[in-house]
Amino acid sequence: MIYELRIYRTLPGRLPNLLKRFQDHTLRIWERHGIRQAGFWTTLVGESASDLTYMLVWESLAERDAKWAGFATDPEWLKARAESEADGPINANVSNQLLVPTAFSSVK
Repeated sequence: MIYELRIYRTLPGRLPNLLKRFQDHTLRIWERHGIRQAGFWTTLVGESASDLTYMLVWESLAERDAKWAGFATDPEWLKARAESEADGPINANVSNQLLVPTAFSSVK
């Protein structure tokens, strides 16, 4: 298994817009494309309370590439993103890491 850790740092005051986009659109579109999430978190204590952190689960890099490409070009996603950013961008930056569990990890 491969785990993808993604952190979205939103612009000031825009975290509610990002959360709404995930809740109202993104998760449903992911489900249609077979993209599986391992969890979502906001930051209670840390560097930025404007962050949304989440993890995705993949069987392989090939699966990730195929499903992510399908999602990125999905007309419903493109429309939802454009509408959610009609009054300006939401994210200041996005970082991601692809992680593999260690032999002693409770997650495999």
